Amino acid sequence: MTDFDAETEFLGEWGRFQQQTFFLLCLTVIPNAFTALSIVFVADTPPHRCLVPAHVNLSAAWRNSSIPLEEDSHGGGLQPSRCSRYRLGDIRNFSDGGLLPGVDVNLSTVATEGCVDGWEYDRTTYDSTISSEWNLVCDEGWKKPMSSSVVFCGYLLGALVSGQVADRFGRKIVLVVSIGAHSVFATILAFSSSWIMFCVIYFIVALAHTSRTGSAFVLGTEILSTRVRKIFSTVGGNMFFCVGYMLLPLAAFYIRGWRMLLLALALPSFLLLTLWWCVTESPRWLLSQGRVEEAEAIVRDAAKKNQIEPPAVIFGPLHNECKPERRKAHNICDLLRTRNIRWISLTLWVIWNTLTVAYYALSLNTSNIHGNKYLNCFLSAAVEIPAYILSWIMFRWCSRRRSLFSTLFMGGLFLLLTLLIPANLVHVAVALEMMGKFAVTTAFSIMYAYTVEVYPTVLRNTALGACSMASRIGSIVAPYVIYLRSYSISLPYILIGSLTVLSGLLSLLLPESNGMPLPDTITHMQDFPGCCKKTPYKLTRTEKNEPAAEGLSPVVS
Repeated sequence: MTDFDAETEFLGEWGRFQQQTFFLLCLTVIPNAFTALSIVFVADTPPHRCLVPAHVNLSAAWRNSSIPLEEDSHGGGLQPSRCSRYRLGDIRNFSDGGLLPGVDVNLSTVATEGCVDGWEYDRTTYDSTISSEWNLVCDEGWKKPMSSSVVFCGYLLGALVSGQVADRFGRKIVLVVSIGAHSVFATILAFSSSWIMFCVIYFIVALAHTSRTGSAFVLGTEILSTRVRKIFSTVGGNMFFCVGYMLLPLAAFYIRGWRMLLLALALPSFLLLTLWWCVTESPRWLLSQGRVEEAEAIVRDAAKKNQIEPPAVIFGPLHNECKPERRKAHNICDLLRTRNIRWISLTLWVIWNTLTVAYYALSLNTSNIHGNKYLNCFLSAAVEIPAYILSWIMFRWCSRRRSLFSTLFMGGLFLLLTLLIPANLVHVAVALEMMGKFAVTTAFSIMYAYTVEVYPTVLRNTALGACSMASRIGSIVAPYVIYLRSYSISLPYILIGSLTVLSGLLSLLLPESNGMPLPDTITHMQDFPGCCKKTPYKLTRTEKNEPAAEGLSPVVS
């Protein structure tokens, strides 16, 4: 086993090369918040009621009473119906006859009808959203959560494809191509002419988003030194995501139309295409492919930027000898090939799934929380800053398993405690929800970094993509978890809180990676508790025809 960190230790930890890589890759994370969470404002449903055409001859009294009153589903008393009105022909006859509503006519006996002439929307908060432009309300209300789920379906496919592509062709090329595709289609999204077109383009944007995120994360993790890697994987990229998250409600506050908002969020991404000339390929990945000369050239260029004289020989001959497993084309099936990696993968997939349900459900719920929508979204973003700082502190000094368990368990506990708060103590319930979001965000940050640590270089991007893909099942469900509010406000908190607590307990089964070097091959992975027996690593037909590599054990736990 060769130690890449030891061989490149002469570069130092925080020279010009590392600083440039760190900040440029972090910049790619800022637009991620726009893709994932702009739907909070783009698809929000403003208050609305059935339209009564202006040309209909009604008295002022009957025009003001044309909408029946209904009990608010959230316990707010009687409110005008959003999906029905009194039958227009009947109230026109009452108006022509000089009868008064509630005096001469008992309104409870008047027949009602749907919004056959459309809806009128309150323009106080938004000039337009996709819900108001395409009438995604009442019988068409299912299309609103579907708009969010389509995004996460794109994330799922992107996670399935991008990880394997990046492990096959390289991190850098996938990163830059994804940035270009994301920028182009995010711009086209603002010109959608129908809900179907919006969903199709948004799906493509989300697919490119996942490819860019995974490639940038793995690239930074593999290039940076051990100490800086921990900062990048926990605080660095996540803090820049938080910056984008906080910029989102600010942009939405000043740009109230959904088309101009999407355009304003998409255009700056084109500047990130310059990364092709500013960021290098991962030397770790190049070594895993046997491209030692290219990896050495990158490291020598990094030494030149850091004004350090490199040694005559950087990578020893062992890199040229370790060919069979390193140069073999790995795929997602290898994540289930042996008992050890299978149990690690299945456990991580379950926990990732729960984290995405909790994180996105709480993030998408900001428009439903009591108070100003823009302020609630900003607070939901701001609470992530201390969460990312805490994740870095825990990741540097604490056990990975204990960190995951404590944050997941406390996050679920805070959400379950909201059920005990009386209805008149709204601010206490909001505070508990924000504390739950804080704990879930901390766990999510730790989970990203832990996943990269536990998998080997030859499968790292594929594994991260597979975990992200598995988690997207949860994110697809997340909008519908919030939709459960229409039946009971408590249901989302019961579901999210319970799943998060159970996942916290499950995390105690994971192997500890704190203080361990990044594994390069499958044989170097940590043991999953309970997998005591060594499971032979079965060679493929291609591997059987190649000579065995020196220094690599044919057995994997």
